[in-house]
Amino acid sequence: MKIRDMTFKEGQELKIRVKPKDGCSCFSINIGHNAENIAMHFNPRFDYGGDNNTIVFNTLSGGCWGEELRESNFPFQQGEECKFHITFNNEQFYIRLPDGSMINFPNRLGDVKYQHFDVSGDARIIGIKVK
Repeated sequence: MKIRDMTFKEGQELKIRVKPKDGCSCFSINIGHNAENIAMHFNPRFDYGGDNNTIVFNTLSGGCWGEELRESNFPFQQGEECKFHITFNNEQFYIRLPDGSMINFPNRLGDVKYQHFDVSGDARIIGIKVK
């Protein structure tokens, strides 16, 4: 699912409710300017690419991926709805996971407004809200 021209600005909060399908290997949420410039690639992996129960983060700039960062705190369950919240500034993305824990990812593109949002993989979006 892709959302075009959804403005997400510094200081706003993006709330996402998603339900990974039974048997889900992974899903991803991308926030950026377009498909070639993704400020935050958020990729929970149940069992994908050699990763098990790991969240992989990255940035795509000009079509080139940066260095992946991995987070081992994995509060996602296949077949169960979950919600998380994302805020950001020009330096960091702040992600509150479904278990209430917080993780950060550098805002490598350094911008304070993004208009590209997409979700892919084995998950269904239940709701999205920006406030």
